[in-house]
Amino acid sequence: MKPADEGQPTPVAPSRSSELRGIGLIAFLTLAVAAALVTERPESADSPQTETARAADTRSSLGSRLDPRVELSELVEVPAGPFAMGSDPRKDPRAFANERWSNVTPQGRVELPTFYVYRFETTVAQFRAFVEATGFAVHPEALSTAPDYPVGYVSWPDALAYCRWLDSALRESPKTPPRLRDLLREGWRVSLPSEAQWEKAARGADGRVFPWGDEPRSDRANYRSSGPAPVGSFECPECAFGLSDMSGNVWELTRSPYRAYPFEPSFDEIDLDADALWVMRGGSYGDPEQNIRAAIRGGADPGARRPFIGFRIVLTP
Repeated sequence: MKPADEGQPTPVAPSRSSELRGIGLIAFLTLAVAAALVTERPESADSPQTETARAADTRSSLGSRLDPRVELSELVEVPAGPFAMGSDPRKDPRAFANERWSNVTPQGRVELPTFYVYRFETTVAQFRAFVEATGFAVHPEALSTAPDYPVGYVSWPDALAYCRWLDSALRESPKTPPRLRDLLREGWRVSLPSEAQWEKAARGADGRVFPWGDEPRSDRANYRSSGPAPVGSFECPECAFGLSDMSGNVWELTRSPYRAYPFEPSFDEIDLDADALWVMRGGSYGDPEQNIRAAIRGGADPGARRPFIGFRIVLTP
């Protein structure tokens, strides 16, 4: 890990198992940040796509990672229903203690309503559109890489500001597709995913260890490498919802403050006055296999900006 930026708190380093065990509670960095404006109406997101169709969509839409706009077709539906949250060490011997609900019941059943998750991590191009539109002050390195790379060096407040900007822009833009406009009018909003939403999107309802299955695969994620890769570089047709880079590339902020399991719905209530660490998920390019599992829980102080911390957005009720 690189040294902490001057004046910035140091994030918990989940890449070192000894440090993870030593801190007792591993906290999380919340809120991943949004993408930008919508200009054309794609096919309806009302019905789930087949796995084959999702894989084809991923291949055909990689050009959109350079575009600051977000197409509705890239917001993938995660249907309502339960999933197994947390880690059972009998199935996943790599699991850390903070992923277990209890010694007796290592996993819990969590029921979530329908939500939509963006297929890709937020890119430098998308984050740049926000900065240019608002004049928001960001880390000098945040916009220094290629446009199709995942944005890094973003703090929890940076990501939250991006989501609020995008939400407002979509509500005001005459180019927002009718279906998306209707959802926003019905009370949906652009946000970072909650910790539970992120985990369900990563692993689906079958409790898999990695987004693609139970064994690590170097052809499905960017990890154990020297730096990030352009978003969508690793196709994952086996992934539960056809999402890209849910493992590796950059850690993704969520909107959930760190709490010890068992998970409760109140975990997703944001208290901006609380002194909290915020959950981040998925591991990064420099992490080993243990840290790119779907249940891994990392965290950082809300002010921390690091090259390996980014985000993706959701549309949530």
